[in-house]
Amino acid sequence: QVQLVESGGGLVQPGGSLRLSCAASGSIFSIYAMGWYRQAPGKQRELVAIITSGGSANYVDSMKGRFTISRDNTKNTVYLQMNSLKPEDTAVYYCNADLQQRHYSPMREYWGQGTQVTVSS
Repeated sequence: QVQLVESGGGLVQPGGSLRLSCAASGSIFSIYAMGWYRQAPGKQRELVAIITSGGSANYVDSMKGRFTISRDNTKNTVYLQMNSLKPEDTAVYYCNADLQQRHYSPMREYWGQGTQVTVSS
């Protein structure tokens, strides 16, 4: 009943930029935090950045200054602007959202299917 769909991944050269988008759809009453995670081959999934419904953002230190997370609450969409990309940024990027489907329902966590980002010359 709830879907998170990411887009915007692809192949980019080192130093380049990409903008990821993630749109939440379905039966949604309210979305709280939304975030981006990534998983590189052979590694655990790690947090990239998270943003609250009020727009307060937090980043993993290694991405500060290069990545910017933002959201459009009217569209239930979160974005990740990635600049100065490095080969070590290569990973599958996943969108995450904590949301309520109805006014009195518990908050649950949802994940997107992931989008591949490859940084290579």
